[in-house]
Amino acid sequence: MDRDEASRPLLGSENGELEHSSYLDKVKNGKLYLATFAAILGPLSFGFVLGYSSPAIPDLIRITDPHMRLNPEEASWFGNHWMLYLGRILTGLASGVTSLVVPLYISEMAHERVRGTMGSCVQLMVVIGIMGAYIAGLFLGWRWLAVTSSVPPALMLVLMCFMPETPHFLLSQGRRAEAQEALRFLRGPDASPEEECARIEGAMQDQGGSLGWSDLKDPVIYKPMGIGIVMMLFQQLTGINAIMFYAESIFEKAHFKNSDVASVIVAAIQVVFTAVAALLMDRAGRKILLIVSGVAMTISTAMFGVYFWLSSPNHSSGQVAMETPGPVSLAPQPDLAWLALVSMGLFITGFALGWGPTPWLVMSEIFPTRGRGLGSSMCVLTNWGSAFIVTKTFHNLMDVLTSAGTFWLFSGMCALNVFFTIFFVPETKGKSLEQIQAHFKGARHH
Repeated sequence: MDRDEASRPLLGSENGELEHSSYLDKVKNGKLYLATFAAILGPLSFGFVLGYSSPAIPDLIRITDPHMRLNPEEASWFGNHWMLYLGRILTGLASGVTSLVVPLYISEMAHERVRGTMGSCVQLMVVIGIMGAYIAGLFLGWRWLAVTSSVPPALMLVLMCFMPETPHFLLSQGRRAEAQEALRFLRGPDASPEEECARIEGAMQDQGGSLGWSDLKDPVIYKPMGIGIVMMLFQQLTGINAIMFYAESIFEKAHFKNSDVASVIVAAIQVVFTAVAALLMDRAGRKILLIVSGVAMTISTAMFGVYFWLSSPNHSSGQVAMETPGPVSLAPQPDLAWLALVSMGLFITGFALGWGPTPWLVMSEIFPTRGRGLGSSMCVLTNWGSAFIVTKTFHNLMDVLTSAGTFWLFSGMCALNVFFTIFFVPETKGKSLEQIQAHFKGARHH
């Protein structure tokens, strides 16, 4: 052990923790909040991309210009003109990059006292963007809606020109002076950046050099990668896309005649409870919110299964009809509409409290610096890949299992994610990124 290593405060030592706590007491968060705001304009833009098609497609189908009018098949691909195709390709590419980079940028900038709240703002801004697109769509045509959607990314482009690179990245490139300047910007004038730089450098030295294939056998790499990938898979297996698929029809059955307003209500519920999750993330912790979320979704999807089973024409004889998805399967008795509304409200609330924002936050926290790029990329690929597969096979599941059986399957998946959280997901509340990495490093000695 060399002199520098011996002189570094141990991550878990009492003196080191007291010194770090004293350092954090001097931190001013104003410019950190500004940098976070600049970054989360990306997820806000992503939300507008996700929400744009809902109000825009009906406009494009009804448009009087025969060269721009879309038939239902063209609407499903969102085009008959190359500019529409190109626009969706570019926004899809940008959204994919945003969902990977922004959580990592925030996690590497923020300190442990506020990292949960800051990281949860990623999902919060996504749902705000969706709601914003829905609300704007009530008043604007598809062209002006597109113009409105371009405002957040334009503002992000301007603000990010004045924001620093993350200290972790700068130190990994050997640019220590720039890393110290970045920390002075992010932590304020009263907090000396030297101590935090030393902690980051110490963790990097312990990790070794660049990532190689042999490192995939290291628990410090494969354990967080496994946790992150499974969390992203479980997020999609909760049935969130299926619930959103049925939302409009459920509101119609409950006598909400204006489906556009109903969509805004659904988005508003997501915004409110995602904001609640952001406020609680650094107080309650990640695990408890994931568990509460998973239990709520388990109950709500089971209730959805009951709703569809009672809606089946053969339920009184003890059989569940092998119904075709669509309006036929959504023909309940009028007095069952309340069950669908309660189930949907409970599900959306539960998802927004935990399994919506938390997997993205945990993904940004658990990887060591040298494995952060690969690990996060695998998590994002898993998330969007499984979202595509679940959405694409949803109708096939309904054909094979019926609507009731499909939602009971989702309920089982939600129950599994509760057990996975209890036994495998580490609590990262109040821990620095270096302490989280030390947790996985220590696990290999047991």
